Amino acid sequence: MGGCTNCKGKSGCDDRKGHMMASVDDALARLYPTRTWGEVDDRAAEALSTEELEALADEFAQELRAATFVQRGDDDEPCDYIWVLCMGRTPCVVQVRDHGVAMPEEWKGVDAIEEMYLRVVISHRARFAAVQQVAVELVRGVVRQKPRAGVYDAPLLHRMQKLVALLPAYELEHVDFGEIAHAPPEFDAGEWATLYGGQPSIANYFFYPQPTTMVSTQVIE
Repeated sequence: MGGCTNCKGKSGCDDRKGHMMASVDDALARLYPTRTWGEVDDRAAEALSTEELEALADEFAQELRAATFVQRGDDDEPCDYIWVLCMGRTPCVVQVRDHGVAMPEEWKGVDAIEEMYLRVVISHRARFAAVQQVAVELVRGVVRQKPRAGVYDAPLLHRMQKLVALLPAYELEHVDFGEIAHAPPEFDAGEWATLYGGQPSIANYFFYPQPTTMVSTQVIE
């Protein structure tokens, strides 16, 4: 595959990214008047309703012929997630970990369960959605979640494109994780530097606070 320099679609892609980043810059200015992480003015923000999230998840499931699962956020994590199972089968680790599904008996004799998901992240603060590929593995009762800053594996890219095509019907604008994985210029990290070290990425201003590729673990029984 050729690089961006030689790509015949580069001009259109640049136009799309330019529009996307203009939307991101406008939202940052509106939500963070002090230009400091954690000092957000989101009084006018409107998250998707539970009904809208469920409907969008159903559309993803139909379009991709895959199992989908909704995970609501909260004040500490101002976004919602729709998990799309791309490698693995139900019942899956996300169902057992997050949705009260009993662990299948056959798992108890297996060294590891490995699954791959597309995780659609939907902001509570702006009408933005982004997509990450996330590897989830269960090893001896410990779930390890390993997100990447975007979607990189070729078999997942076509699926991601199908997901993105459904977002405008819900008045959601897709933002590419690769374009929001850096810190916004001339913004202050605020408490983020104490919590995680370094500088928050643009994604941390719209979605969840933790670093976008932070590996997390959780024990399940």
